[in-house]
Amino acid sequence: MQKTEKNTAPSKKPIIALYNYGGGMRGLLPAHFMQKIEETTGLHMADMVDVFMGPSTGSILNAALNIPNPHDPQKPKFRARHMVRFYEREGLHIFPRDSFRAFRSMIHDFNNRTMRIEQLGNLLKQGHYQQASLGRSLRALYGRSKLSDSLKSLIVPVYNIEGDALHPTQEQGETPKSPVHNVNTFLNEGGHAVWLKNIKFEAAINPPRPPVVDIYDAVMASTAAPTYFPCFPFQMKETETSPTKTIAGIDGSIFDNPCISYMGALRQHIPADRDLIIIVLGTGYFNRSYRKEDWNRFGSLGVVDPSNDMPLINIFFYASETALLDSFRNEMGKNLHVFNKSLVSGPYAHEYPNTDIDDASPENLRRLKNFFEMTLEENRSSFNEVCELLTKNYDAMHKIPTGTASLKQRIKRTFLKDQNQ
Repeated sequence: MQKTEKNTAPSKKPIIALYNYGGGMRGLLPAHFMQKIEETTGLHMADMVDVFMGPSTGSILNAALNIPNPHDPQKPKFRARHMVRFYEREGLHIFPRDSFRAFRSMIHDFNNRTMRIEQLGNLLKQGHYQQASLGRSLRALYGRSKLSDSLKSLIVPVYNIEGDALHPTQEQGETPKSPVHNVNTFLNEGGHAVWLKNIKFEAAINPPRPPVVDIYDAVMASTAAPTYFPCFPFQMKETETSPTKTIAGIDGSIFDNPCISYMGALRQHIPADRDLIIIVLGTGYFNRSYRKEDWNRFGSLGVVDPSNDMPLINIFFYASETALLDSFRNEMGKNLHVFNKSLVSGPYAHEYPNTDIDDASPENLRRLKNFFEMTLEENRSSFNEVCELLTKNYDAMHKIPTGTASLKQRIKRTFLKDQNQ
Protein backbone atom coordinates (compact mmCIF):
# COMPACT_ATOMS: atom_id res chain seq x y z
CA MET A 1 0.00 0.00 0.00
CA GLN A 2 2.97 2.32 0.53
CA LYS A 3 3.85 4.57 -2.39
CA THR A 4 6.93 3.73 -4.43
CA GLU A 5 9.79 6.12 -3.79
CA LYS A 6 10.60 8.40 -6.70
CA ASN A 7 14.00 9.74 -7.70
CA THR A 8 12.69 13.26 -7.84
CA ALA A 9 9.63 14.86 -6.34
CA PRO A 10 6.75 15.59 -8.74
CA SER A 11 7.22 18.99 -10.31
CA LYS A 12 3.50 19.59 -10.81
CA LYS A 13 1.35 21.38 -8.28
CA PRO A 14 0.36 19.11 -5.38
CA ILE A 15 -3.28 18.51 -4.53
CA ILE A 16 -4.21 19.72 -1.05
CA ALA A 17 -7.16 18.13 0.73
CA LEU A 18 -8.66 19.35 3.99
CA TYR A 19 -10.47 16.94 6.31
CA ASN A 20 -12.69 18.34 9.08
CA TYR A 21 -13.95 15.89 11.71
CA GLY A 22 -17.49 15.61 13.03
CA GLY A 23 -18.36 16.54 16.60
CA GLY A 24 -21.33 18.91 16.84
CA MET A 25 -20.46 22.05 18.78
CA ARG A 26 -16.84 20.95 18.83
CA GLY A 27 -16.82 22.05 15.20
CA LEU A 28 -15.74 25.35 16.73
CA LEU A 29 -12.22 23.88 16.97
CA PRO A 30 -11.61 23.51 13.20
CA ALA A 31 -13.50 26.77 12.67
CA HIS A 32 -11.03 28.56 14.95
CA PHE A 33 -8.11 26.85 13.20
CA MET A 34 -9.32 27.93 9.77
CA GLN A 35 -9.94 31.47 10.98
CA LYS A 36 -6.33 31.57 12.17
CA ILE A 37 -5.10 30.18 8.84
CA GLU A 38 -7.04 32.83 6.93
CA GLU A 39 -5.72 35.61 9.16
CA THR A 40 -2.15 34.35 8.79
CA THR A 41 -2.18 33.88 5.02
CA GLY A 42 -4.58 36.66 4.09
CA LEU A 43 -6.50 34.21 1.89
CA HIS A 44 -9.79 32.32 2.01
CA MET A 45 -9.67 28.57 2.62
CA ALA A 46 -11.32 28.02 -0.77
CA ASP A 47 -8.45 30.00 -2.35
CA MET A 48 -5.89 27.50 -1.06
CA VAL A 49 -7.53 24.07 -0.69
CA ASP A 50 -8.37 21.77 -3.60
CA VAL A 51 -10.61 19.22 -1.84
CA PHE A 52 -12.83 19.59 1.25
CA MET A 53 -13.84 16.37 3.07
CA GLY A 54 -15.48 15.37 6.34
CA PRO A 55 -18.80 14.38 7.94
CA SER A 56 -21.36 15.96 10.23
CA THR A 57 -20.21 19.29 11.68
CA GLY A 58 -17.20 19.06 9.34
CA SER A 59 -19.58 19.02 6.38
CA ILE A 60 -21.29 22.16 7.73
CA LEU A 61 -17.95 23.99 7.64
CA ASN A 62 -16.76 22.57 4.33
CA ALA A 63 -19.98 23.35 2.49
CA ALA A 64 -20.27 26.88 3.87
CA LEU A 65 -16.74 27.79 2.83
CA ASN A 66 -17.56 26.67 -0.73
CA ILE A 67 -20.80 28.60 -1.26
CA PRO A 68 -20.23 31.15 -4.06
CA ASN A 69 -20.64 34.82 -3.26
CA PRO A 70 -23.77 36.00 -5.14
CA HIS A 71 -22.00 39.27 -6.02
CA ASP A 72 -18.78 37.56 -7.16
CA PRO A 73 -19.41 33.86 -7.94
CA GLN A 74 -15.69 33.09 -8.19
CA LYS A 75 -15.21 33.89 -4.50
CA PRO A 76 -16.69 32.32 -1.36
CA LYS A 77 -19.63 33.89 0.42
CA PHE A 78 -18.26 33.08 3.88
CA ARG A 79 -14.94 33.26 5.67
CA ALA A 80 -13.95 30.98 8.52
CA ARG A 81 -14.63 33.77 11.03
CA HIS A 82 -18.26 33.78 9.90
CA MET A 83 -18.42 30.10 10.83
CA VAL A 84 -17.00 30.79 14.28
CA ARG A 85 -19.83 33.26 14.76
CA PHE A 86 -22.31 30.75 13.33
CA TYR A 87 -21.54 28.22 16.07
CA GLU A 88 -21.51 30.86 18.78
CA ARG A 89 -24.79 32.40 17.61
CA GLU A 90 -26.75 29.31 16.53
CA GLY A 91 -25.53 26.77 19.07
CA LEU A 92 -28.24 27.28 21.66
CA HIS A 93 -30.94 27.39 18.97
CA ILE A 94 -29.83 24.01 17.63
CA PHE A 95 -29.07 22.48 21.03
CA PRO A 96 -31.37 24.15 23.61
CA ARG A 97 -29.71 23.95 26.99
CA ASP A 98 -30.28 20.71 28.94
CA SER A 99 -33.30 19.53 26.92
CA PHE A 100 -31.86 16.23 25.74
CA ARG A 101 -29.25 15.87 28.45
CA ALA A 102 -31.92 16.07 31.15
CA PHE A 103 -34.06 13.53 29.30
CA ARG A 104 -31.22 11.03 29.05
CA SER A 105 -30.43 11.46 32.73
CA MET A 106 -34.03 10.76 33.67
CA ILE A 107 -34.17 7.62 31.57
CA HIS A 108 -31.03 6.20 33.07
CA ASP A 109 -31.97 7.17 36.62
CA PHE A 110 -35.03 4.98 36.19
CA ASN A 111 -32.68 2.42 34.62
CA ASN A 112 -35.33 1.55 32.05
CA ARG A 113 -37.10 -0.74 34.53
CA THR A 114 -39.79 1.29 36.33
CA MET A 115 -41.80 2.14 33.21
CA ARG A 116 -43.99 0.11 30.91
CA ILE A 117 -42.33 -0.53 27.56
CA GLU A 118 -45.02 1.47 25.72
CA GLN A 119 -44.43 4.51 27.91
CA LEU A 120 -40.69 4.24 27.50
CA GLY A 121 -41.11 4.03 23.74
CA ASN A 122 -43.17 7.20 23.68
CA LEU A 123 -40.58 9.01 25.77
CA LEU A 124 -37.71 7.84 23.61
CA LYS A 125 -39.38 9.26 20.51
CA GLN A 126 -39.19 12.70 22.09
CA GLY A 127 -35.46 12.42 22.72
CA HIS A 128 -34.38 14.13 19.52
CA TYR A 129 -33.58 17.79 19.19
CA GLN A 130 -35.81 19.73 16.80
CA GLN A 131 -34.44 19.13 13.34
CA ALA A 132 -36.27 22.23 12.13
CA SER A 133 -34.00 24.43 14.27
CA LEU A 134 -30.89 22.99 12.63
CA GLY A 135 -32.63 23.23 9.28
CA ARG A 136 -33.35 26.95 9.62
CA SER A 137 -29.73 27.63 10.55
CA LEU A 138 -28.34 25.65 7.62
CA ARG A 139 -30.86 27.01 5.10
CA ALA A 140 -29.65 30.51 5.96
CA LEU A 141 -26.11 29.39 5.11
CA TYR A 142 -26.70 27.45 1.91
CA GLY A 143 -29.94 28.74 0.41
CA ARG A 144 -30.75 26.65 -2.67
CA SER A 145 -27.15 26.01 -3.75
CA LYS A 146 -26.51 22.66 -5.40
CA LEU A 147 -23.57 20.37 -4.69
CA SER A 148 -22.40 21.11 -8.23
CA ASP A 149 -22.12 24.81 -7.29
CA SER A 150 -19.29 24.27 -4.79
CA LEU A 151 -16.24 26.39 -5.56
CA LYS A 152 -13.80 23.53 -4.95
CA SER A 153 -14.09 19.76 -4.77
CA LEU A 154 -16.48 18.84 -1.98
CA ILE A 155 -17.11 15.38 -0.50
CA VAL A 156 -20.04 14.87 1.90
CA PRO A 157 -20.39 11.40 3.48
CA VAL A 158 -23.87 10.14 4.36
CA TYR A 159 -25.02 6.74 5.60
CA ASN A 160 -28.21 5.57 3.88
CA ILE A 161 -30.13 3.31 6.27
CA GLU A 162 -32.57 2.21 3.55
CA GLY A 163 -32.15 0.70 0.11
CA ASP A 164 -32.24 -2.82 -1.28
CA ALA A 165 -28.97 -2.54 -3.18
CA LEU A 166 -26.13 -0.34 -4.27
CA HIS A 167 -26.80 0.58 -7.87
CA PRO A 168 -23.89 0.86 -10.30
CA THR A 169 -23.20 4.31 -11.74
CA GLN A 170 -21.36 5.30 -14.89
CA GLU A 171 -18.64 7.93 -14.64
CA GLN A 172 -17.40 10.47 -17.16
CA GLY A 173 -15.53 8.97 -20.08
CA GLU A 174 -16.93 5.46 -19.61
CA THR A 175 -18.91 3.53 -22.16
CA PRO A 176 -21.94 1.45 -21.20
CA LYS A 177 -19.81 -1.70 -21.49
CA SER A 178 -16.88 -0.44 -19.46
CA PRO A 179 -16.48 -1.25 -15.75
CA VAL A 180 -18.80 0.67 -13.49
CA HIS A 181 -18.10 2.19 -10.10
CA ASN A 182 -19.74 2.39 -6.67
CA VAL A 183 -20.85 -1.25 -6.74
CA ASN A 184 -20.53 -3.03 -3.42
CA THR A 185 -19.53 -6.56 -4.36
CA PHE A 186 -19.65 -7.87 -0.79
CA LEU A 187 -22.98 -6.55 0.47
CA ASN A 188 -25.76 -6.07 -2.04
CA GLU A 189 -28.60 -5.05 0.23
CA GLY A 190 -29.34 -3.03 3.31
CA GLY A 191 -27.82 0.23 4.55
CA HIS A 192 -24.66 1.55 2.96
CA ALA A 193 -22.28 4.49 2.83
CA VAL A 194 -22.92 7.15 0.21
CA TRP A 195 -20.33 9.64 -1.04
CA LEU A 196 -21.99 12.82 -2.30
CA LYS A 197 -19.13 14.45 -4.15
CA ASN A 198 -18.27 17.13 -6.63
CA ILE A 199 -14.74 16.37 -7.86
CA LYS A 200 -13.42 19.27 -9.92
CA PHE A 201 -9.71 19.73 -9.20
CA GLU A 202 -7.32 19.89 -12.14
CA ALA A 203 -6.36 16.55 -13.75
CA ALA A 204 -8.68 14.47 -11.53
CA ILE A 205 -8.96 10.88 -12.79
CA ASN A 206 -12.48 9.85 -13.84
CA PRO A 207 -14.31 12.51 -11.83
CA PRO A 208 -17.92 11.38 -11.35
CA ARG A 209 -20.70 13.69 -12.36
CA PRO A 210 -21.89 15.42 -9.19
CA PRO A 211 -25.32 14.14 -8.18
CA VAL A 212 -28.23 16.54 -8.48
CA VAL A 213 -28.76 17.37 -4.82
CA ASP A 214 -29.02 20.50 -2.70
CA ILE A 215 -26.05 21.17 -0.44
CA TYR A 216 -28.61 21.76 2.30
CA ASP A 217 -30.01 18.23 1.93
CA ALA A 218 -26.57 16.63 1.81
CA VAL A 219 -25.40 18.40 4.96
CA MET A 220 -28.66 17.88 6.87
CA ALA A 221 -28.31 14.15 6.28
CA SER A 222 -24.63 14.08 7.19
CA THR A 223 -25.38 15.86 10.49
CA ALA A 224 -28.29 13.60 11.54
CA ALA A 225 -26.41 12.17 14.53
CA PRO A 226 -28.18 9.13 15.98
CA THR A 227 -29.91 9.79 19.33
CA TYR A 228 -29.61 13.56 18.74
CA PHE A 229 -31.52 14.04 15.46
CA PRO A 230 -33.92 11.85 13.51
CA CYS A 231 -32.97 10.38 10.17
CA PHE A 232 -33.12 12.94 7.35
CA PRO A 233 -34.72 11.70 4.11
CA PHE A 234 -34.02 13.61 0.90
CA GLN A 235 -34.27 13.15 -2.85
CA MET A 236 -31.45 13.20 -5.38
CA LYS A 237 -30.62 12.18 -8.92
CA GLU A 238 -27.40 10.66 -10.25
CA THR A 239 -27.75 12.95 -13.31
CA GLU A 240 -30.33 15.44 -14.57
CA THR A 241 -32.01 12.70 -16.62
CA SER A 242 -31.79 9.94 -14.00
CA PRO A 243 -34.82 8.83 -12.00
CA THR A 244 -35.23 10.43 -8.59
CA LYS A 245 -34.29 8.29 -5.62
CA THR A 246 -34.73 8.83 -1.90
CA ILE A 247 -31.88 8.60 0.59
CA ALA A 248 -32.72 8.10 4.27
CA GLY A 249 -29.56 9.63 5.64
CA ILE A 250 -27.89 9.59 9.03
CA ASP A 251 -24.60 11.04 10.27
CA GLY A 252 -21.62 10.32 8.02
CA SER A 253 -19.48 9.96 11.15
CA ILE A 254 -20.98 6.48 11.49
CA PHE A 255 -18.37 5.25 9.01
CA ASP A 256 -16.15 8.14 8.01
CA ASN A 257 -12.70 9.25 9.17
CA PRO A 258 -9.67 10.63 7.29
CA CYS A 259 -8.42 7.15 6.36
CA ILE A 260 -11.77 6.09 4.91
CA SER A 261 -12.41 9.36 3.06
CA TYR A 262 -8.98 8.99 1.45
CA MET A 263 -9.40 5.32 0.50
CA GLY A 264 -13.11 5.36 -0.31
CA ALA A 265 -13.70 8.72 -1.97
CA LEU A 266 -10.50 10.46 -3.03
CA ARG A 267 -7.57 8.17 -3.80
CA GLN A 268 -8.96 6.88 -7.11
CA HIS A 269 -9.07 10.43 -8.49
CA ILE A 270 -5.43 11.39 -7.71
CA PRO A 271 -3.05 11.31 -10.73
CA ALA A 272 0.16 9.32 -10.28
CA ASP A 273 2.29 12.37 -11.05
CA ARG A 274 0.78 14.51 -8.28
CA ASP A 275 1.56 14.64 -4.60
CA LEU A 276 -1.45 14.62 -2.28
CA ILE A 277 -1.23 16.62 0.94
CA ILE A 278 -3.94 16.05 3.56
CA ILE A 279 -4.56 18.50 6.40
CA VAL A 280 -6.70 17.10 9.22
CA LEU A 281 -8.44 19.45 11.65
CA GLY A 282 -9.82 17.54 14.61
CA THR A 283 -12.61 18.21 17.07
CA GLY A 284 -10.79 16.55 19.95
CA TYR A 285 -10.76 12.80 20.46
CA PHE A 286 -11.86 10.80 23.48
CA ASN A 287 -10.95 7.22 22.65
CA ARG A 288 -10.49 5.37 25.92
CA SER A 289 -9.21 1.97 26.95
CA TYR A 290 -11.24 -0.19 29.32
CA ARG A 291 -10.17 -2.81 31.80
CA LYS A 292 -11.76 -6.17 31.15
CA GLU A 293 -13.27 -6.16 34.66
CA ASP A 294 -15.03 -2.85 33.96
CA TRP A 295 -16.24 -3.98 30.56
CA ASN A 296 -17.81 -7.14 31.98
CA ARG A 297 -19.34 -5.16 34.82
CA PHE A 298 -21.10 -2.75 32.43
CA GLY A 299 -23.52 -5.39 31.20
CA SER A 300 -25.78 -5.06 28.16
CA LEU A 301 -27.19 -1.64 29.10
CA GLY A 302 -24.06 -0.23 30.69
CA VAL A 303 -22.05 -0.36 27.46
CA VAL A 304 -24.38 2.26 25.95
CA ASP A 305 -25.05 4.25 29.13
CA PRO A 306 -24.00 7.94 28.92
CA SER A 307 -23.02 7.79 32.60
CA ASN A 308 -20.28 5.39 31.51
CA ASP A 309 -19.44 7.61 28.48
CA MET A 310 -21.15 5.08 26.20
CA PRO A 311 -18.14 2.76 25.83
CA LEU A 312 -19.58 0.64 23.01
CA ILE A 313 -20.44 3.70 20.89
CA ASN A 314 -16.99 5.09 21.60
CA ILE A 315 -15.41 1.88 20.31
CA PHE A 316 -17.58 1.86 17.18
CA PHE A 317 -16.47 5.37 16.27
CA TYR A 318 -12.76 4.74 16.68
CA ALA A 319 -12.28 1.07 15.77
CA SER A 320 -12.00 1.44 11.99
CA GLU A 321 -9.69 4.44 12.28
CA THR A 322 -7.31 2.59 14.58
CA ALA A 323 -7.27 -0.33 12.12
CA LEU A 324 -6.33 1.87 9.15
CA LEU A 325 -4.24 4.60 10.72
CA ASP A 326 -0.80 2.99 10.45
CA SER A 327 -1.23 2.19 6.75
CA PHE A 328 -2.66 5.65 6.14
CA ARG A 329 0.29 7.36 7.85
CA ASN A 330 2.79 5.15 6.00
CA GLU A 331 1.24 5.98 2.65
CA MET A 332 0.96 9.71 3.28
CA GLY A 333 4.31 10.13 5.04
CA LYS A 334 5.33 13.76 5.46
CA ASN A 335 2.29 14.87 3.44
CA LEU A 336 -0.07 14.29 6.37
CA HIS A 337 -0.62 17.14 8.84
CA VAL A 338 -2.91 16.44 11.81
CA PHE A 339 -4.11 18.98 14.35
CA ASN A 340 -5.99 17.13 17.07
CA LYS A 341 -5.68 16.46 20.78
CA SER A 342 -7.21 14.25 23.46
CA LEU A 343 -10.14 15.67 25.40
CA VAL A 344 -9.75 13.22 28.27
CA SER A 345 -6.06 13.25 29.20
CA GLY A 346 -3.35 15.77 29.97
CA PRO A 347 -2.36 18.05 32.86
CA TYR A 348 -5.20 20.51 32.17
CA ALA A 349 -7.94 17.98 31.37
CA HIS A 350 -10.17 19.47 34.07
CA GLU A 351 -10.30 22.66 31.96
CA TYR A 352 -11.02 20.92 28.66
CA PRO A 353 -14.37 21.32 26.84
CA ASN A 354 -17.23 18.88 27.18
CA THR A 355 -16.94 15.75 25.03
CA ASP A 356 -20.70 15.89 24.36
CA ILE A 357 -21.59 17.27 20.95
CA ASP A 358 -24.55 19.31 22.24
CA ASP A 359 -23.02 21.60 24.87
CA ALA A 360 -23.49 25.13 23.49
CA SER A 361 -23.20 26.88 26.85
CA PRO A 362 -21.07 30.06 27.05
CA GLU A 363 -18.70 28.28 29.43
CA ASN A 364 -18.12 25.45 26.96
CA LEU A 365 -17.57 27.94 24.11
CA ARG A 366 -14.86 29.55 26.23
CA ARG A 367 -13.28 26.15 26.91
CA LEU A 368 -13.34 25.31 23.20
CA LYS A 369 -11.53 28.55 22.37
CA ASN A 370 -8.91 27.84 25.04
CA PHE A 371 -8.52 24.25 23.82
CA PHE A 372 -7.92 25.49 20.28
CA GLU A 373 -5.27 27.94 21.48
CA MET A 374 -3.54 25.22 23.48
CA THR A 375 -3.54 22.84 20.51
CA LEU A 376 -2.22 25.60 18.25
CA GLU A 377 0.69 26.41 20.56
CA GLU A 378 1.61 22.75 20.84
CA ASN A 379 1.70 22.52 17.05
CA ARG A 380 2.97 26.01 16.13
CA SER A 381 5.78 24.76 13.87
CA SER A 382 3.44 22.43 11.95
CA PHE A 383 0.85 25.19 11.72
CA ASN A 384 3.38 27.59 10.15
CA GLU A 385 4.41 24.87 7.70
CA VAL A 386 0.79 24.29 6.69
CA CYS A 387 0.21 28.01 6.15
CA GLU A 388 3.27 28.10 3.88
CA LEU A 389 2.05 25.05 1.94
CA LEU A 390 -1.38 26.61 1.47
CA THR A 391 0.07 29.92 0.31
CA LYS A 392 2.31 28.13 -2.20
CA ASN A 393 -0.71 26.21 -3.45
CA TYR A 394 -2.54 29.49 -4.02
CA ASP A 395 0.49 30.82 -5.93
CA ALA A 396 0.57 27.70 -8.11
CA MET A 397 -3.16 27.87 -8.83
CA HIS A 398 -2.87 31.48 -9.96
CA LYS A 399 0.54 31.15 -11.66
CA ILE A 400 2.11 33.64 -9.25
CA PRO A 401 5.93 33.50 -9.24
CA THR A 402 7.39 32.10 -6.02
CA GLY A 403 8.46 34.78 -3.58
CA THR A 404 6.12 37.52 -4.79
CA ALA A 405 5.99 39.01 -1.33
CA SER A 406 4.54 42.35 -2.31
CA LEU A 407 1.51 40.72 -3.90
CA LYS A 408 0.97 38.50 -0.86
CA GLN A 409 1.23 41.50 1.44
CA ARG A 410 -1.29 43.39 -0.67
CA ILE A 411 -3.68 40.42 -0.56
CA LYS A 412 -3.33 40.21 3.20
CA ARG A 413 -3.90 43.94 3.68
CA THR A 414 -7.04 43.74 1.56
CA PHE A 415 -8.24 40.70 3.47
CA LEU A 416 -7.70 42.28 6.87
CA LYS A 417 -9.36 45.48 5.71
CA ASP A 418 -12.42 43.46 4.62
CA GLN A 419 -12.44 41.71 7.99
CA ASN A 420 -12.77 44.99 9.84
CA GLN A 421 -15.69 46.16 7.74
